[in-house]
Parts: sequence; C-alpha cells; structure tokens
Amino acid sequence: MLSSSKTYSVLPAADLSRAVAWFRDKLELEPEDLSEQGARYRTGGDSWIYIYETANAGTAQNTSMCWLVDDIAAEMEHLRGKGVVFADYDFPGLKTENGVATDDEGKSAWFQDSEGNYLCLTQPNSPM
Repeated sequence: MLSSSKTYSVLPAADLSRAVAWFRDKLELEPEDLSEQGARYRTGGDSWIYIYETANAGTAQNTSMCWLVDDIAAEMEHLRGKGVVFADYDFPGLKTENGVATDDEGKSAWFQDSEGNYLCLTQPNSPM
C-alpha cells in the first residue's frame, strides 16, 4: 500500500521564524501555509516540505532531504550567490571536489540550513 503513497519531508527548526527567513532568503521558497505550528512549502509537483519548531532541531548528523536537479553546477552557483555554503568531505566512500561528490549514480552536494539540518542537491546520471 505504501508503494503508491506520496511522501514529504519534515524538518525541525529551533526557531521557526529564522528558518522561514532562511528558506525565503537563501532558497527563494515562500511557505504555502504558515502558522505557529509550522510552515509548509510546495517544491514542485506533489513534493512538499514541512518545517516545525522543536528543541531537537539540528541534532541529526545525516542528510535530511535532497532535491533532484538537472544541473547541479548551475544550482550551486545560484545558491552560493545567496550565501549558501556547501560542505567538503574527504573520508572513505565520500570525497568532494568544490563541494561535489561524484559516483556511479551521479553528483551530489550538501549544505546546512539555518537550523543545522543537512540538505542536498543530487543530479542523477539517469532520469528518476
């Protein structure tokens, strides 16, 4: 039954107002719905993100969400122009060059939002 169900991303924020401002200023996303409980963003088609306030924000050290993009270099250039900083990694199984990791699946780049959540861009080698 779940194989035909839609999914969405949920991100924690220690400060919801700060997170909403960061998503607006850095990612150029405006919430479709905004309340004291959280902010909901539509990000293309049936995809969406929900951000809610919690003291647990920024504690996960893993990737929380990825965007599938057609041109990772162009997206990174645009986001860098907005002040987004991409991470560089160099450990077994993951090495980046100028913020980009390349493998058999495609290219990926990671950055953190204002709340410490790890987000990524992925340009797959073949259409998803």
